[in-house]
Amino acid sequence: MNARLGWAPAAVLGAALFSLSAEAAVSVVGAGPAQLCYQAADTNASPADFMSYCDQALAGTLSDADRAATFVNRGVLKLAMADVDPAAADFQASLAIDAKMGEAYIDLGATQIAHKRYGEAVRNITKGLALGTKQPHLAYYDRAIAEEGLGDLRAAYDDYREAATLKPDFAPASDELKRFKLVEKPSGT
Repeated sequence: MNARLGWAPAAVLGAALFSLSAEAAVSVVGAGPAQLCYQAADTNASPADFMSYCDQALAGTLSDADRAATFVNRGVLKLAMADVDPAAADFQASLAIDAKMGEAYIDLGATQIAHKRYGEAVRNITKGLALGTKQPHLAYYDRAIAEEGLGDLRAAYDDYREAATLKPDFAPASDELKRFKLVEKPSGT
């Protein structure tokens, strides 16, 4: 059977394009401000309450790996506060230290979605997935949003489905999949 995708009204699509999900934190070694920054980013704690720990950690002495991770974690907190450009700067600072930080590429992609730079978002999220991430369902979900923004409904559907397969209780992906409908494609088209 040949199939094509149908989709819900544009108002629903618009809502999906503005939700930023990928906020993957990166663990650090040891205790102290960097660890508190990580815990806040990883647990979706109140960003404003923990930003000072990230700043303290970055002002102190950290290994390159922990410094790169802390930039990602601070960026996650900034992104949660809708402070998109400063978050992007933190993800880029992380990549300047460690160009193999998958989460930094994925989260940078989330900032590019906010600016409707969907092609760049797809490229960065794809690179982040290739490098590895501890929460790939978030990356697939965000990449689906970017692909949908580009009008690539088949790729978006596939990525929403992959996000839901990787984490069946991830409601945002399941909710997005409900908007899609597979319909039989007429022969000869």
